[in-house]
Amino acid sequence: MDFKMRVDIIQRLFRCFRSDLHTSCQWHFGSKQQINDNNLSNVNRPNPLNHSCNTMLSRLAPKSDWDKPSPVYAFLTSPIAFAARTMYYTSLALQVKPEPAIPHSIRVICLSDTHTQIPAKVPLGDLLIHAGDMCNFGDVTELQAQIDWLKSLPHKHKVVISGNHDVYLDPRSRRTLPHANKQFGTLDWGNIHYLLHHEVTLTFPEHGGRRLKVYGAPQVPIPKAPEGPEHAFRYDRGDDAWSETVPSGVDILITHTPPRWHKDLPVGLGCEWLLKEIWRVRPRLHVFGHIHADPGAETVLWDTCQVGYERICMRCSKGLLAGLLNPPNWIDLTLLCLRSLRNLAWSRLWGGETSEASTMVNAALMSQETGKLVREPQVIVI
Repeated sequence: MDFKMRVDIIQRLFRCFRSDLHTSCQWHFGSKQQINDNNLSNVNRPNPLNHSCNTMLSRLAPKSDWDKPSPVYAFLTSPIAFAARTMYYTSLALQVKPEPAIPHSIRVICLSDTHTQIPAKVPLGDLLIHAGDMCNFGDVTELQAQIDWLKSLPHKHKVVISGNHDVYLDPRSRRTLPHANKQFGTLDWGNIHYLLHHEVTLTFPEHGGRRLKVYGAPQVPIPKAPEGPEHAFRYDRGDDAWSETVPSGVDILITHTPPRWHKDLPVGLGCEWLLKEIWRVRPRLHVFGHIHADPGAETVLWDTCQVGYERICMRCSKGLLAGLLNPPNWIDLTLLCLRSLRNLAWSRLWGGETSEASTMVNAALMSQETGKLVREPQVIVI
């Protein structure tokens, strides 16, 4: 799509928005005499401009909620959230400095969403984490094949949780499997720590006897397009499945779903209650997967910029008008800009250090477009 076409689309969409806003104002603020039968017939008449805008938007829209939208589509559907996201992550990238090497540092290898496939290369490290979705169908055969592969890797410590495609590991979804795959107790985990709502403390004698407390939980919110009962560890979107569930003092948190708005898609497929819980716990490292279209790592500083960014995204998730016509959004966006400039000056001009930081890693290896493992595992040093 060339530049002129993009400009034309933006102009038409804003003309459409202005027309709809004018009609809305007539309804809400006009007198009864102004809204006569002729007005009503005009309001109810199909607007060809609206139809044209909707057609153009549908052409720009991603194939599904699980695909990453183009920047143009993200801007047109939620300009306030797009501005907040751009400002927040640009500021974060400019102010976060590489951490200096610490003695006895530990290499953590993070992967997720392998879906029965085996990556061509897994880097060496001290701790290997798989954040769920080892399978597609989720039966014992698929699970054991992935477990056997993980057991064969040379990493001293290995920690695994389930994902929504690991059907056998959830007694509720296990009922959807054929009878031959319902027998319990046939999985051989070997030297792997399988975490299901509990924690394990790992010791690293070769790294000065350092100890890391790791907690894992697999539950995921049901997406906007409901899935069948064959998916494991699901809960209704909006339900609180996280508050006070993660032990305090956890160094590494492993979940399958991301926290909402972080290494998540703009539609917000992650969980807002998980986000609230990690604000309470603030683990040094949070590893997850589930969202194939936005892998990678980001640093969070637990500061007022992050608070503003998350509040804007939450309000804008209720619709275009709810985002644009909400005064607190404009206040938060202004404060986000000012605080970002302040933080940049503090870190870059005056050499200030951040007091607290955590790393969030979306470790999904599967490509949303091709269905193949096109990414390498993430390597995090803590």
